[in-house]
Amino acid sequence: MDLHQLYVFTKVVEHKSFSKAADDIFLSQSTVSSHIQSLEKMLNVNLFDRVGRDSILTPHGERLYQWALKLLLIKDQALLDLKEGMTELRGAIRIAASSVPGQFLVPKMVKHFREQYPEVTFHINQSSSKLVAEKVLSGTVDLGILGEKYENDKLCYIPLLKEKLVLITSNQVELKGPVNIHDILNYPFVMRNANSGTNAILERFLKKSKITKDKLTIISYIDDGQSLMQFVMQDIGISIISEIAAKEYANKKMLRMHKINEFDDERYFYLVYNINKTQSLLSKLFIEGAAELV
Repeated sequence: MDLHQLYVFTKVVEHKSFSKAADDIFLSQSTVSSHIQSLEKMLNVNLFDRVGRDSILTPHGERLYQWALKLLLIKDQALLDLKEGMTELRGAIRIAASSVPGQFLVPKMVKHFREQYPEVTFHINQSSSKLVAEKVLSGTVDLGILGEKYENDKLCYIPLLKEKLVLITSNQVELKGPVNIHDILNYPFVMRNANSGTNAILERFLKKSKITKDKLTIISYIDDGQSLMQFVMQDIGISIISEIAAKEYANKKMLRMHKINEFDDERYFYLVYNINKTQSLLSKLFIEGAAELV
């Protein structure tokens, strides 16, 4: 059984698409199809049912996928054992990250990991925290880094870094010292989208303070954290965001950062992985050492 064909097969399974798998591993779609056809011919079974545009795994395909992951992991372990040093280990790690950790944690983690394993390639997708958890659950990424827990029996969370939220305003807004949440309700607000971890924490705080969202003057919901910063710096509205994200801009005097009285809720950024997904050796090394990479 050709291990490269098995590798191609796992990519088709993970992407649920021949064309997306081909793009991912830099092969033509016809080459990917040829590999799958060769596997099916050798095993004398159908691995996929072609239903319209979708390629759906057959029961034989599902069983082969589990074996393929194990065989490819054994191959990685064998190569590692034969190397004089682990720096020769090659491969890719796929990460989904929410906005703040994607900007401020992941680059540092990648840098430190590549100091040990310089031949590693990272594929990083930035989404909301909820979408990160969904991607990890579906197996389309190896792991996620996010700012909110979404409970599921298949998900395992590793705490990486603790932080809190702060108020940010433009330099034109005159506010003194720590502010009370009731004092800023009349200001226009720029909010993160509903699926972000930041928004989830803010909503819990508002509920604890007995403030409904309709008391806020919300002018915009924004997916991207950097765009939100621009809205605030242009004095379009104020916002409540991650202290880690705000501090860099406040230190450069591009905006003002304020603590909020009685808003002491702290949160963690987490690495999350699917316990049912067989990880490559590289992904396992990254997961096991994640807390030291931050």
